[in-house]
Amino acid sequence: MSQQIVITDVGPRDGLQNQPRILVLEQRLQLIRAIADAGVSSIEVGSFVSPRAVPAMAGTDALVAALPQGGTVHYTALIPNMRGYELARAAGARSVTMVLYASEGMAQKNVNMSMDQAESVTADILGAARADGIEVIAVIAVAFACPFDGPTDPGVVRAVADKFLTMGADQVVIADTIGAGNPQQVRSLTADLVRDHGAARLGCHFHDTRALGLANVFAAVESGIRRFDASIAGLGGCPFAPGASGNVATEDVAMMLEQMGFDTGIDLDALLRASDLAEELTGTAPGGRSKPWLKPWLAKRAG
Repeated sequence: MSQQIVITDVGPRDGLQNQPRILVLEQRLQLIRAIADAGVSSIEVGSFVSPRAVPAMAGTDALVAALPQGGTVHYTALIPNMRGYELARAAGARSVTMVLYASEGMAQKNVNMSMDQAESVTADILGAARADGIEVIAVIAVAFACPFDGPTDPGVVRAVADKFLTMGADQVVIADTIGAGNPQQVRSLTADLVRDHGAARLGCHFHDTRALGLANVFAAVESGIRRFDASIAGLGGCPFAPGASGNVATEDVAMMLEQMGFDTGIDLDALLRASDLAEELTGTAPGGRSKPWLKPWLAKRAG
């Protein structure tokens, strides 16, 4: 049997947070349903942040409350602090995502904290979540380079990952926030992490800024990583990180992995319909690079 790889679609959060067109709640739900209908088993649906800071994420409490519970799709939502955790818990979220930092500059710009302060907040939330039975995903931002501080020391990333895996984070995701990493760097860092911790609780999050997104996914797969973030139709871009363009597109990652013989559980036809919807709703989604080839190929295969 082929090995399984889990793709988390972060489009409804990371993809929508920086778009000029702000979607209403029903449109956001429509996009989430389309992604889930394509067989994507994990979706980052929104964030519990100040609507003044990120207007596109206003109403995430109502969105989470409207999602079906107890099904096969895993939903998570980003939180910046303990107040965000409390809001997510009150809305019924069973999984939250916290951001840690591999640079002081990004920590200050994103949440107005030091790296140590952000780690302390995450540690407190881990304790609360353990008591509440809520999953915590810890994402290490700017794992390869920071737009403010320059190249990232991989030793810092390894130390943060080790700390939070030891503390009991359910997952630790290595995030190339501005798409600055190359496959050699990715293979080296992820191989070290898999050697030290195993792959079960590790994941990666790549942006396609320098057209290296898929190559970096491949490098991490070679190291044994089996969890990846991607964004429907290549939506993405962090409002607090200059140079952070779109995430690697879900349809591109799914196509590559399926053609390599891995099992993603994703229906590519339905995924392309979700990608088309993302383009229609936002007016800015570029669509995966593979779409012009995938559509006629899938049509020919169906015929």
